[in-house]
Amino acid sequence: MRVYLDHAATTPLRAEAREAWVAAHEVLGNPSSIHGAGQDARRLLEDARDVLADVLGCQSIEVVLTSGGTEAANLALKGLWWSRAAGSDAVVLPDGEHHATLDVVGWLAAAQGAAVRRVGLDPLGRIEPSAFADALPGAALATALVANNEVGTIQDAAALAAAASAAGVPLHLDAVSALGQIPVDFAAWRGSGAQPGGLAALSVSAHKVGGPVGVGAAVVSRHAALTPLVHGGGQQRGLRAGTQDVAGAAAFAAAARAAEAERAHESVRLAALRDRLVRGIRSAIPDARLLGDPEERLPGNAHVVFPDAAGETLLFLLDMAGVAVSTGSACQAGVAEPSHVVLALGLDDRAARSVLRFTLGRTSTDADVDAVLARLPEAHARAVASGARSAGRS
Repeated sequence: MRVYLDHAATTPLRAEAREAWVAAHEVLGNPSSIHGAGQDARRLLEDARDVLADVLGCQSIEVVLTSGGTEAANLALKGLWWSRAAGSDAVVLPDGEHHATLDVVGWLAAAQGAAVRRVGLDPLGRIEPSAFADALPGAALATALVANNEVGTIQDAAALAAAASAAGVPLHLDAVSALGQIPVDFAAWRGSGAQPGGLAALSVSAHKVGGPVGVGAAVVSRHAALTPLVHGGGQQRGLRAGTQDVAGAAAFAAAARAAEAERAHESVRLAALRDRLVRGIRSAIPDARLLGDPEERLPGNAHVVFPDAAGETLLFLLDMAGVAVSTGSACQAGVAEPSHVVLALGLDDRAARSVLRFTLGRTSTDADVDAVLARLPEAHARAVASGARSAGRS
């Protein structure tokens, strides 16, 4: 029996999304064409955009379809930077962000001269809104995760957006990990008015909610000034040129609608499974420690540090035993480095190399938890022994 507990990396394609994707391919036509076939495709595309807008709490015109969450974050961050007010050269960046954001901001610093203002995390992975607000005055833009993709801590998105609005600084929120797990409401977080500051953009991805890989969206406020990454056709308010992926949009919309419909019930179910998993881990391995906020966290996330056991070794041994988990973000898979998120919590390099992320999803069951708890103790003992042998040779 193979157990899959890496839903934060990607989750299985939903039947609704598969059916919508296949059905959309029966509609012939470029949605930018003015003939009847093109307009049939256009209607399908705009219906999907309407569904996504309803789920995300925004207006349909604000949904800019992309190739995924990474492109959406690039569009938001680079687009806001290139449209910044004269004299603004700082980017506000909390510690522990996803690499889709970290690497973009790193590029802005290296290639565009951006000054990065870092905001620390507390030991539970929370961004303190007052510290965030203190870093904002005069900044070109700010960014933050709605929920940390590694340790699962949920941030106060409304407070961060309010601070950005008060400072007149445009804000990007990365909601890739949050969508389908907690309520995402762009309009509520942005508030009323046409002010240039505050929540300007939000990024999401389809494959995190059971849609296809290669589809995502950036919600871009009608009031935001944002320079596009791609030119060449004027589609999507000119913010993302090119022939739009009708089938991908339809599949994403179907997945997002299904995820939102079951979110309240699934959140309770997954939190109960997660808590049982954590209790079982602590019972079998008393030194194991749950990281992140114990209460305000994503319902399916359990991020655990295992002292004296290298996370990569433990991951490999569990995989050999038929259990798929992660040491952190899938974007860093195969890279032997300590978790930057764990370091941001104030833990040392050794702890940052001794973590596993268990993430449950809609296909997770009690039997999955039982299987993990049955196989983990032996894998952990072998990982500890392997570490002791390595230390003895050094």
